[in-house]
Amino acid sequence: MTSEADLESRFPGLKGTEYRITSKDDKKYNCIAWAAGDNKRWWEPEPMRQYYWPRLAPLCRSLEAHMKAFETIGYAQCEDGKPEESFEKIAIFFQGKAIHAAREHDGAWTSKIGELVDIRHELHALAGAEYGLPTIFMKRPIRGSRASASGASRASETGNETASASKR
Repeated sequence: MTSEADLESRFPGLKGTEYRITSKDDKKYNCIAWAAGDNKRWWEPEPMRQYYWPRLAPLCRSLEAHMKAFETIGYAQCEDGKPEESFEKIAIFFQGKAIHAAREHDGAWTSKIGELVDIRHELHALAGAEYGLPTIFMKRPIRGSRASASGASRASETGNETASASKR
């Protein structure tokens, strides 16, 4: 099991913040899947399509490809990561390529750390050498919220899926 000491050595920005581990290590899914709300499969734009990646998103690790992947499930780019009533947000971290994604939940951020644990954390606590900086923010209406009911629609994944294999 991943310890707080392990996380703090990898992400020094966690030291002195109020973060917490919220799951056990799990190799089934990664940070992109977690940010998308999927804890059943690994999301990665891998050219051999060994992992899940939305069919309408380019198969590369660019910001644009990741934005397109999240657009297929109803996200649209927004200005910042500040919480907004009736919306859930994601942040895409970038360092030459898209490296990590985190999801805002109840005013805090949650991330999956590779094949390891999920954590609840401050947004910038993971910024640094390993993940780069939160560069792009996106939002979508929370299901059942007034924003969702007022005509904002979520893109259906129907037809956007590719065959996926579980992570090795």
